[in-house]
Amino acid sequence: MSNRLPPQNIEAEELILGSILLDPGAIDRVINQLHPDAFYVNAHKKIYQAAWALHSENQPTDLMSVNSWLSDRGLLEAVGGTAKLIQLLDRTVSAVNIDRYAALVMDKYLRRDLGRVGNEIVDLAYDTTMELDSVFYQSEQSIFEVSNQKLKGRTKLNSEVVIEAFNQLEAENPIYPTGLYDLDELIVGFEPGTLTLLAGRPSMGKSYCAMFLALQMMLKYRRSVIFFSLEMTSLQLEYRLWSLLSVFPEYCHLDLIPLESDRIRKHRAGLHALEIEEMEIIVKVMEIASELPLYLNDDRGMTVYGMASECRRLMSEGQKLGLVVVDYLQMMASDNGGNRSYELGDVARELYKMAGDLKVPVLALSQLNRAVEGRNNKRPTMADLSQSGILEMVADNVILVYRDEYYNPDTVDREIIELIVGKARHGRTGTARCLFNKSYGLLKNLA
Repeated sequence: MSNRLPPQNIEAEELILGSILLDPGAIDRVINQLHPDAFYVNAHKKIYQAAWALHSENQPTDLMSVNSWLSDRGLLEAVGGTAKLIQLLDRTVSAVNIDRYAALVMDKYLRRDLGRVGNEIVDLAYDTTMELDSVFYQSEQSIFEVSNQKLKGRTKLNSEVVIEAFNQLEAENPIYPTGLYDLDELIVGFEPGTLTLLAGRPSMGKSYCAMFLALQMMLKYRRSVIFFSLEMTSLQLEYRLWSLLSVFPEYCHLDLIPLESDRIRKHRAGLHALEIEEMEIIVKVMEIASELPLYLNDDRGMTVYGMASECRRLMSEGQKLGLVVVDYLQMMASDNGGNRSYELGDVARELYKMAGDLKVPVLALSQLNRAVEGRNNKRPTMADLSQSGILEMVADNVILVYRDEYYNPDTVDREIIELIVGKARHGRTGTARCLFNKSYGLLKNLA
């Protein structure tokens, strides 16, 4: 293995340089795709850098210009002198195929880069001071970066951005409305690459809301959803899903008998056995559920690195992820004596980065602190977020969940859930009110 030469195509490198010397306009066709580091021969890299620098100054890249640029910087002899430049020029008949030569050079460069990453992964594997999850994450991230390498810089001329923005209007990654009209009026919907926090006190209905929104994504847009549950098991989530499906409007034509979310628990506890009719409904609901592109993960030791790895695995298998749900943030911040605020902030930042890297919406559930319990008006505010400063800064959207009947059983707002948008980076703040049936986890528009 050590005696092998790295992947290379010297002839293609020479033809690219000869094309640039022959036709100064040729560099425009490759400058955004071909970086100097892609050249294997160091002399070729320096010659291309000279042409790159001249082009950036609106200077011609002909033989004399490149020769002078290199000579002025004491680099001419290092590349083989004027004779080398003349040789490159003489070997080139036309610049018409420069795009093809650039693709060949990039192919070899990426193969060399992959080999470099492979060696780094070997070193990581032997570094026993690192957590295994971190080793896997860094390894996958490195390979991901090579396979998706874009040589264009992050700084772009606005004319390029204009075209990208227009093309995105018809792209395959649209914004996905939630189907809750009042909420969509505020945040429009879930946008790829964004992090939305769904926060509330215990028993407000956060997990029910998350499952409802996940089901909407699967049925309305035919996109896969992966649900990371650090609180409930995958079986508990499945039973909740069955209950929701039994009353979901999409399946009303099947005449399903509503199946309350605690019916299966009572059956399993021997308190109230399921009736024959209920078992028949469960069989039908199971058939529906088995067709959904839903993936459940209840690993309570899951890290953001592990989540990103699972998402990439599904995407590599052809799944089009529409939503990633994380239930819930505080369960991911360790309680081992460290600064919990910083750890929670790190988790949120990593989720935000994961959303951007994978270009998928992430919906993360979060607990609110106890301060709300001491107030007369118990509607939550942004200040009630645990470690609010960090979470508020990182999230694109913050939705606070509130049910008045939890605190006031005689309220006129029974079966009403308020989704209070405290932050909307690309939308508006306000309150969306929906009907909420806790027995099934079903949300409905009031209008």
